[in-house]
Amino acid sequence: MKVVVGMSGGVDSAVSAYLLQKEGYEVIGLFMKNWDSNINNDPEGITDGICPQEQDYIDAKKVCDELSIPLYRVDFIKEYWDNVFKYFLTELENGRTPNPDIMCNKYIKFDVFIKEARKLGADKIATGHYAIIKDGKIYKGIDSNKDQTYFLSQVTKEQFKDILFPVGNYTKDEVRKIAKEANLPVSDKKDSTGICFIGERNYQKFVSNYLKGKEGDIKDIDTLEIIGRHHGLMNYTIGQRRNVGLSGDEKRHYVCGKDVKNNVLYVAFGDDNKYLMSNEAVIENLNFISDLRPTEATCKFRYRSKDVNVKIEYKDNELIVRYNSEKAVTPGQACVIYYNDQMIIGGIIKEVRNDGKKLWYL
Repeated sequence: MKVVVGMSGGVDSAVSAYLLQKEGYEVIGLFMKNWDSNINNDPEGITDGICPQEQDYIDAKKVCDELSIPLYRVDFIKEYWDNVFKYFLTELENGRTPNPDIMCNKYIKFDVFIKEARKLGADKIATGHYAIIKDGKIYKGIDSNKDQTYFLSQVTKEQFKDILFPVGNYTKDEVRKIAKEANLPVSDKKDSTGICFIGERNYQKFVSNYLKGKEGDIKDIDTLEIIGRHHGLMNYTIGQRRNVGLSGDEKRHYVCGKDVKNNVLYVAFGDDNKYLMSNEAVIENLNFISDLRPTEATCKFRYRSKDVNVKIEYKDNELIVRYNSEKAVTPGQACVIYYNDQMIIGGIIKEVRNDGKKLWYL
């Protein structure tokens, strides 16, 4: 059996390759480059003379050399721009909060990447995601803090065919221990954080390279009084607490809404302000990963959030999920539905309501 492993330069894919090699697979590494700071008008993406993805390739090569397996490289810069980054920008312009990593999995890692792996003769394809595939069904990874099924929620049943997730049954600590014992050179490498093409850089500064924000009023949602100025609606997300732009006010405040047409940002004061809370959401862009259609299940409204008990109403092309009061459920983010830890439906939050009334989100 020949398996092509998506080598990211991190510890999870490195251990995936190692475990599969121990199982007797013929392992081939394939590194994908999705972002080029020179091509993508991103000069700040180059630090110390090297793009972070180039460093990731160097690290992936070291791992493959240690394991004595070949490493191939493929560039998906255009595909990523067209299918992921344009989506990201469009959603921001529409006042929503997108999750581009979800679309990267759908259009890049489990689409064009798989096609390249097939060209290399792959019988199976593996990645370092923390998830479990069993009998064609997708389950949460063992490590609840690292489970990545949320990011796989737009990958179709067909795309999961012949996929392996070798680290899904391990915790992150166990993965790092395996890497150290196997002398893999990335055993102590820091996990990447944030949106893949932004990393740990300043979000607003990065976005300003591509979208020019228009300043506008910040209003108190309760009084509708102008209390400040914002620097472009695309720089803020529902529930945001820090860097909102208000000064001299000790009361806790959160972004609670956007009026894109009039370029107004709304802020709510207090942790339990009614404009932050909702109990119903409309879900679109549905991806049915399972044949199960329960009327009661659990869901996640954002990565690493707690599981929320929901009642589900099935419409033609949408779902309505109802739940006890939740804070800052955000249009544009994913809603991922689970049944006994099995991921069964993925979708994107279209609209949020409280007691049937649409909130001031857009």
